[in-house]
Formats: sequence, C-alpha cells, structure tokens
Amino acid sequence: MNEVSYKVSGMSCAHCADAITRSLNALPGIDAVAVDIATGTVRVSGSGSAEDIRAAVAEAGYEVVHA
Repeated sequence: MNEVSYKVSGMSCAHCADAITRSLNALPGIDAVAVDIATGTVRVSGSGSAEDIRAAVAEAGYEVVHA
C-alpha cells in the first residue's frame, strides 16, 4: 500500500474536506483519505494512480498544486 500527500488549493472548510474525501473514496484502490484543512494537504493511502487522484480532486472542485 502506498501513501502519498498532495497539496490542494481552495480548501477552507469541512464541506471542502468532505467533498474531496467522497470523490477520492469513490476511486478503486483507495484505502484511506485524510484531509488537513489547516495545511491544505490530502494524504491518500492505496493503489490509486496520481492521475486518477488529481482528476478526482478536480472533479470535487479543487486543484492539486503539488504532490
């Protein structure tokens, strides 16, 4: 199992965290998602591809600015 952290822009509240968490958890191979609004980071565990993770974050309305 891989664990990768991503810097995400635009997160500011619990609703943001929930939207990103739901979007990422819908991906196959994702085992866990941890969103830290204060630091603007999302930690993803599992076997999902970076491309799919970036697309899921974008679908939720946010942008991965650094992996």
